[in-house]
Amino acid sequence: MPDDGTVSRIRPPRRPERQDVLLTALVAAVSGLFAAYGFGGGSLAPLAWLLLAGCVLPLLWRRQHPLAVLVVSVGFSVVYHALDFPHAAPVTASMVAVYTLAAVGPRSRTLWVGGVVVAAVAVVMLATDAHQGLELLRATGWVVAVLATGEAVRMHRRYIGAIKERAERAERTREEEAARRVAEERLRIARDLHDLLAHSITLIGVQTSVASHVLIADPGRLDREAVARALDGIADTCRDARAELRTTLEVLRADGPDTPDGPGGGGPLPGVSGIPDLVRTAEAAGATVGLELRPAGPVPPAVSAAAYRIVQEALTNAVRHAGPVVRIEVSVLREAGALRVSVTDEGAPAGARAGADPAGAQPAGAPSGYGIPGMRERARSVGGTLEAGQRPGGGFAVTAVLPVLEENR
Repeated sequence: MPDDGTVSRIRPPRRPERQDVLLTALVAAVSGLFAAYGFGGGSLAPLAWLLLAGCVLPLLWRRQHPLAVLVVSVGFSVVYHALDFPHAAPVTASMVAVYTLAAVGPRSRTLWVGGVVVAAVAVVMLATDAHQGLELLRATGWVVAVLATGEAVRMHRRYIGAIKERAERAERTREEEAARRVAEERLRIARDLHDLLAHSITLIGVQTSVASHVLIADPGRLDREAVARALDGIADTCRDARAELRTTLEVLRADGPDTPDGPGGGGPLPGVSGIPDLVRTAEAAGATVGLELRPAGPVPPAVSAAAYRIVQEALTNAVRHAGPVVRIEVSVLREAGALRVSVTDEGAPAGARAGADPAGAQPAGAPSGYGIPGMRERARSVGGTLEAGQRPGGGFAVTAVLPVLEENR
């Protein structure tokens, strides 16, 4: 881990806190005992007590200004020692100041202070006799040991801080991932409901228009068989829509994890095996549909569901806009590691869009809705592409290429 001295350092409080006051009081008590009873006891001059106070009181701000506190404390301590007062008294305050400097970092400053101390000791040893030099060297050893202890504490705090930061980041990532999954699931359910309701309502509208036309066109020669087929088609469409709607909404109540058969274990996703049912439903509404279904082996559930929904929406649009007697060609083929889905229609027959369209075709210039964007989203969700537009010779074409890779299975 890089050490810049700022990333993981705990931000110091703006003013002395209770623990700083208590520590300073404890150091003052220890220093006072050493001053009063050190080296055979005896009373100290008022100047000694003032110098000792100058060593101790700055510790109140040791975490806010560690270097300044060390300089002030050591400065008073040097004067105290120079006047030959009991030398043990200011040691505790100096050591606390040295420890704080190392504990709050950065490491470069700790090394710099340690180097200055060692260099100063070396100079003094060369300028004094051997006995004083050894005493000074021993004191320096204590200073270096305190610096090392402070550095170890700083590294431990930094390590703990890094662990907490990673844990918080992981928690945020989990929350963001959960929110993203919820948004994706809501979008998927919205697409499913759109496709289901648009398809079912369109076919019911077409079949209802057929039944109404038969009843009104020639009441004297009522084609009961045609009316019965239309009503049976409506009933079948309602039944299929209710079953699929139940499967879709079970996702909202599912407590278990997603399974290969469907989200939350709520039943299998619709797939390419259900496309013939879509074709039969469109034919029941009056369309002529040609189907070529050759998936050539198993298809991943997500890709299969996307193909089903694309065909469903394309059939719905064809019947809605081109009329119930439109001719539609549907093909689902496996080509070079991809599933190619194609739905084309020949357009509206003569007069089919001239205001008497029983499918309720939208007038020219009406908003396109969410059908084609929804199909493109479904294709993109499995890494595929979709193209939709008018055919040169008339009619409309929807073509999707959905990758079918081994890792998708």
